[in-house]
Amino acid sequence: MTDAILSDKQAAASHSTWVSVIVNLLLSILQIVIGIFASSSSLISDAIHSLSDLVSDIAVLIANKFSNMPSDDTHQYGHYRFENIASLFIGLLLIGIGLSMIWHAGDRLFNHTDSVAPVHYYALIVAVFVVVAKELLFRYMLAIGKRVNSTMLITNAWHARSDALSSLIVLFAIGANLLGISWADIVASLIVGAMIAHMGLKFTWNSIHDLSDHAATQEEINTLRAILQETPGIVSFHDFKTRKSADFIHIDVHLDFPGSMSIKEAHDIALLAINRLKAKGNVLSVTTHFDPMH
Repeated sequence: MTDAILSDKQAAASHSTWVSVIVNLLLSILQIVIGIFASSSSLISDAIHSLSDLVSDIAVLIANKFSNMPSDDTHQYGHYRFENIASLFIGLLLIGIGLSMIWHAGDRLFNHTDSVAPVHYYALIVAVFVVVAKELLFRYMLAIGKRVNSTMLITNAWHARSDALSSLIVLFAIGANLLGISWADIVASLIVGAMIAHMGLKFTWNSIHDLSDHAATQEEINTLRAILQETPGIVSFHDFKTRKSADFIHIDVHLDFPGSMSIKEAHDIALLAINRLKAKGNVLSVTTHFDPMH
């Protein structure tokens, strides 16, 4: 079951990320060309922002390749945490982009409000097209990430949404410029920059938690404990512990058996419990300890 899930996740990550690479590259080229001819610096800036998605996509492709490598002598529990490292990198990238937007918007607000040049109306058409395209890309990537339950893909999808928000700001900025309002896009850029930085902080914090042996969610723990309780032959258990590795779970648990039970009987019951837990789909390993009941 786990091997099939890993294969599905790897294929989904590779396909969806390459779609993102192609879309972002084409949109960036379109924005740069139209931005130059339409005298729209905001469109060119958004193109540069879109190129940051390519860095994120490359990080996902690299993590997808390494995280699915089999265990070896130096990584005896596998390479799954490459996904957490990629999510951490994307989170830090989002923080950098958000703070950069805040910095440049603040600089424009206080020092360059009179230097905004008028733009051509077809920059507005391109901006609308880019917003729609990036929103569709976000929804596609988020759906794929949720389908295969990949934190890394979901994180990258929300990165794409942050880019869509940035493009939405550019849309308003161009519209405001055409109406003669030069400061509206600056205030909006500050707001979106703060939203992107906050999103990056959230992803970074979650990735740090997962890299520091964070436990499974309470909902997952309740489900796993219920599976154990419903396993035939399990009288009771204690010291139930979990830790995450990417989107997968490692479990340690002490099983209580009557002192008169043979080791083989206890082993067979424990093996049944392990198989039932792994059948959940995202459980990588289960370490059991036998404790005699007095």
